[in-house]
Amino acid sequence: MTSVVGIDVAKHSLDIATLQANGKHRTKSKLANTPAGFRDVERWLEQYAEPAAWIVMEATGIYHEAVAEYLYGLGYRVCVMNPARIASYAQSELLRGKTDRTDAKLLATYGQRHVDQLRAWIPTPPAQKRLQALVRRLQDLQEIEQMERNRLEVSDTSVQASIHELLAHIERQIAETLRAIKQHIDDDPDLRGRRDLLVS
Repeated sequence: MTSVVGIDVAKHSLDIATLQANGKHRTKSKLANTPAGFRDVERWLEQYAEPAAWIVMEATGIYHEAVAEYLYGLGYRVCVMNPARIASYAQSELLRGKTDRTDAKLLATYGQRHVDQLRAWIPTPPAQKRLQALVRRLQDLQEIEQMERNRLEVSDTSVQASIHELLAHIERQIAETLRAIKQHIDDDPDLRGRRDLLVS
């Protein structure tokens, strides 16, 4: 039986579980979602999982990325699941309790029962990760700009100068971020090739 470990990832913590042959789960709770915590997970895996184990976790914004990359680097097969699929599975199993530990058990059980359907996750290449970070920052700045423009329309004249000053700063930041995106793409042959292909 291929061993499967479920990891519930939160912003600051990790909970891990694996389903044992007797049907019970072995768990470890509240490990730090930090490099030191990753080493604790590694030690736990060395003790309770096989080297070819699957590690199943949900996509949690950016919080799962560092631990997924760490475990991938150790040679484990990592599967990052869509949270909607796990939620649907929990409903089908009539599971109502929701804690980090029960989520880790749920991920381990799901992975064990559907091991043939697990798909290996591969880390995003560093150049693409940097591009994604720049694009996310650009989107954040554009949202802030829109909020300030909306405020400008309804604000008292006593605060409009402050809003205009902030908008000017945001516009400079947007321009700098756009330049950084263009430069990053120009500097990376793979990204540049894809851009050229899309443009053509």
